[in-house]
Amino acid sequence: METKVTLNMKEQKRLRVLNEVEAGRLTGKQAAELLGLSVRQVRRLIASYREKGAAGLAHGNRGRISKRRIPEAVRERILELARTTYLDYNDRHFTEELAERHGIVVSRSTVRRLRRGAGLGSPRKRRTPRHRGRRPRYPRSGMLTQVDGSPHDWLEGRGKRLTLIASIDDATNEVPAAVFREQEDSAGYFMVMRDISKTHGLPMAVYADRHTIFQSPKKATIEQQLAGEEPRSQFGRLVDELGVELIPAYSPQAKGRVERLFGTLQDRLVKALREARAGSLEEANQVLKEYLPRYNERFSRAAAEPGSAYEAWPNDRQLEEFFCFKYQRTVANDNTISFNGHKLQIPPGPNRISYARARVDVHHYLDGRLAVYYQGQRLVVFEPAERGAPRVGKFTPAAQPEPSPPASVELETEKPLKAARPRPKPAANHPWRRTPISPRAGNRAG
Repeated sequence: METKVTLNMKEQKRLRVLNEVEAGRLTGKQAAELLGLSVRQVRRLIASYREKGAAGLAHGNRGRISKRRIPEAVRERILELARTTYLDYNDRHFTEELAERHGIVVSRSTVRRLRRGAGLGSPRKRRTPRHRGRRPRYPRSGMLTQVDGSPHDWLEGRGKRLTLIASIDDATNEVPAAVFREQEDSAGYFMVMRDISKTHGLPMAVYADRHTIFQSPKKATIEQQLAGEEPRSQFGRLVDELGVELIPAYSPQAKGRVERLFGTLQDRLVKALREARAGSLEEANQVLKEYLPRYNERFSRAAAEPGSAYEAWPNDRQLEEFFCFKYQRTVANDNTISFNGHKLQIPPGPNRISYARARVDVHHYLDGRLAVYYQGQRLVVFEPAERGAPRVGKFTPAAQPEPSPPASVELETEKPLKAARPRPKPAANHPWRRTPISPRAGNRAG
């Protein structure tokens, strides 16, 4: 029974050349030149051809199973996991999970080949990239930090739709801080900047978009125009006090690192939240806190230059006095101020009984407390009805000792309050006291 042999193009060329050698039209040396082989190798091919025919020219391993081939049981296990637990994982993430959780160490290309062979495409749809010039990274960590927010269904319907506010170091891809919020707000960015300052220090610059959180939409007042100032948002005021430069981005591509960060987290962090069965804001933040070290270990890189440009937070500064919302109010005649629809009573101070018509500063802390300051001296602290609420509710004065003024500061002597002027009474012949004369009465008199 004849055996059919399939030869590739290279082997078919060898067959033609060897037929010419067998016919005596070519010598062994000429055949070696045509095939790019040595004379000894041509002699071996001729001997195999004479013994086995055309089958002797086929590669000896053809049709055999490679010794490096993945066992069939492992292949079936990979495809079973790909169809069930890791259906929406991309190839790289799936490869890492196989090694970390199941002890199956294979390459990404192997996973990709198995999945595509089984008809399982990539869950991530990719567009054809546009040509853009890439901005080089800053050479040291802490020189530039990009911040942004990403609203997404992070809990996959198990809870409210949340917004992840995160920062990423431009030089190292490290995520120094991130937090989940119910919506993108200034308080979330304050928390992220506070955490960076506590763990790493103050960065030299912050790169953000032109959201109203960073760029105030208000027009400059006459006083600001005369002073040469621009209206600042609360976040703009914060970075000014910290000495951090705020750089506005004019397109999403300009802050591509943080945009790509959210693309990765929307793929990987969602799975971590799913595995932990997180269904609330508090649970999501707990999972995020545990996940960030794993992310930084996997995706961070070394900076081009050693050292850090982060400035350590000074020990003599209190974080809460910077990372809070600051407003100005004018005290009413009854020693109250209005804040968010509430009337807050200011008690008499040790140096001043009444603060009527005075301009005071109101600090709204991230835990919901309110503090009223006058010329740098704290007058009173108000506690919110719900401790830790991000928005101001009802307030009650907090019991605390009044701080004594520094000995080196001379207090100004307050002028005594003027007595209230009595209300004047009109005279007896005042026009308001005269009886009006009707036209009909006037006609009768005439």
